[in-house]
Amino acid sequence: MHSQDIAFQMTELEGAAALVHRVVPATPQYAWPKLSRRAGCTVWVKHENHTPTGAFKVRGGLVHLDRLRQATPGISGVISATRGNHGQSIAFAAARTGFPATIYVPRNNSQDQNSAIAAFGARVVEFGKDFDEAKHEAFRVAAAEGLHFIPSFHRDLVIGVATYALELFGAVRDLDAVYVGVGMGSGISGLIAVRDLLGLKTEIIGVGAAKAPATALSFAAGRPINAPSAQTFADGLATREPNAEAIAAICRGAARMVEVSENSIAEAMGIYFDDTHQVAEGAGAAPLAALLQERHRMANKNVAVVLSGGNIERARYLQVLSGVTPAAA
Repeated sequence: MHSQDIAFQMTELEGAAALVHRVVPATPQYAWPKLSRRAGCTVWVKHENHTPTGAFKVRGGLVHLDRLRQATPGISGVISATRGNHGQSIAFAAARTGFPATIYVPRNNSQDQNSAIAAFGARVVEFGKDFDEAKHEAFRVAAAEGLHFIPSFHRDLVIGVATYALELFGAVRDLDAVYVGVGMGSGISGLIAVRDLLGLKTEIIGVGAAKAPATALSFAAGRPINAPSAQTFADGLATREPNAEAIAAICRGAARMVEVSENSIAEAMGIYFDDTHQVAEGAGAAPLAALLQERHRMANKNVAVVLSGGNIERARYLQVLSGVTPAAA
């Protein structure tokens, strides 16, 4: 797949939305007054924490596996790697399409995420010290056992998650900017593609964890740059090896990348609870942290933040609500 292949037409996007909406109703976007007062601008929250898996990625899994079922009969099973939300997406969609699914996770992964993946019917295998080691092992096992490997970034995944962008831009038509967290890049790539498809001028601002700098380094260099580590408690942002197609899309369509600290992510999680009574995981809160970091730049504007997921285990969330920033797993 080449980076230019990520682009798609409205008919294809609308078809993906129809498929997704059979299972996942359109999620709401609310302009929360307390958040807006705090940020000094109108803040719309796109509530991707309101899906059947608690995160946006379920949209991509549904589209990808439906297309796989139609185009590639005879697959004995699918395999992938995850820190959580992608794995839940694939497990959820695999159960609906009849594929046996194996999901590799790092050994230090959230047991809440592991049990959620297993509850959807997938086999969970723990391997390696981080996501990238688990990913490489899953790829090796796919070849050895004749399974279909599902990456974390793929055109069909992007089209699926882009359906949340279609909902957002359709509901709020005059957005000046959207802040979105960046892990492997499907969420921001979908936003950019839909923004361009609709001919909008909205700035798309990617957000990464300062302790997982691969995407920010890649954006600055204009090419993929691996990072030595990804020691952030925001699991959805914790990648060391960015995807080349995603980086090309981000470099082409994002206004900038903003890096946020662990403390500011934790603070934003607490603010979400205080101002909206919503549970946000670290990656889901990072866009709000970035907006608050840039509040002077965004003064009096109309801004959206993508609350990409709410899958945070109880112990870590209690730490956050007590004012403690969790350590990376």
